[in-house]
Amino acid sequence: MAVVGLVALPCGAELLVRGASRLAGVFGVSPLVVGLTVVAFGTSAPEAAVGVQSVLTGSADVALGNAIGSNVLNVLLVLGLSAAITPLVVSSRLVRLDVPIMIGVSFLLLVLCLNGELGRPDGLILFTGIAVYTFHAIRRGRREGGEEPRRNGRAETAGMLLQALYAAAGLFLLVLGARWLVDGAVAVAEAAGLSQLVIGLTVVAVGTSLPEIATSVAAAFRGEREMAVGNIVGSCIFNVLFVLGLAGLVAPDGIGVSSAVLGFDLPVMIATAVACLPIFFTGLEISRWEGFLFLGYYVAYTLYLILAATNHDALPAFSAVMMALVIPLTLVALLVPFVRALRGRAARRKTS
Repeated sequence: MAVVGLVALPCGAELLVRGASRLAGVFGVSPLVVGLTVVAFGTSAPEAAVGVQSVLTGSADVALGNAIGSNVLNVLLVLGLSAAITPLVVSSRLVRLDVPIMIGVSFLLLVLCLNGELGRPDGLILFTGIAVYTFHAIRRGRREGGEEPRRNGRAETAGMLLQALYAAAGLFLLVLGARWLVDGAVAVAEAAGLSQLVIGLTVVAVGTSLPEIATSVAAAFRGEREMAVGNIVGSCIFNVLFVLGLAGLVAPDGIGVSSAVLGFDLPVMIATAVACLPIFFTGLEISRWEGFLFLGYYVAYTLYLILAATNHDALPAFSAVMMALVIPLTLVALLVPFVRALRGRAARRKTS
């Protein structure tokens, strides 16, 4: 069932994204905003479906782990893989507005989880946030040069109905695939002796992020590099505000937040979000070496989860090397060009 669910999820997301993005074009929304909102919503829909299904079946750890793991995976694996294919162009709007919002909502989630639970009031705060973000993103996108809405009479109306049908069929496949995937993942977790949180952070996160992987990699191959980045940033924002907001609202007894999530998984998610700012800022692109850096960190993150879950003897040595050598060297490699870029911009302002 889990394998069938993994197939149904990306197929459903593809139908949903195709229908919704074409509907957005009819209403005159700019391509970048489509990536940040419509496409991001479509590719985050599997996480939302899995989250709701998980909390309703008593597997709330899967919902929380899936959302957090998906954000880590989006930045480290999806952006890393896309940038390794070709350097990705970053819109100045993302650096000024959307990446700071992504960082801000990550910290907001940490604050809401400090009491050890994500309840209905917390879910309402997050869900309200996605409504406000979407409204302002679409409004700003149309003001910054989106196309005028198209009105072509009956032919256009028929086309809109067809795209709406695609979107509805995609949603149906997403919900069905999510149910199969959650049931299969929980069964695997129990059989292997792993916690539901670890399964949510790894297997389910990869499965529900397949639409993001497919969309961003395809965009990189097609040369639509700005769309690849916009999709990931938007998906990370939607995963926190929409996915966990909706899960918090429908969870009968709230979503419990373990000390492991507060002490490791949430800080890792925040760190990956913060790392985007200096990387995106320097040259307004993600270079190939930065893509391979992201990929390396995703391998290290997954390896850490496996070692920790199995209490492997290599865990202390692995953690020591990462904390004492790898992470400090990475910080230096990222901060030096970031500081240089800041100084260069300050110098150009003085001379202009």
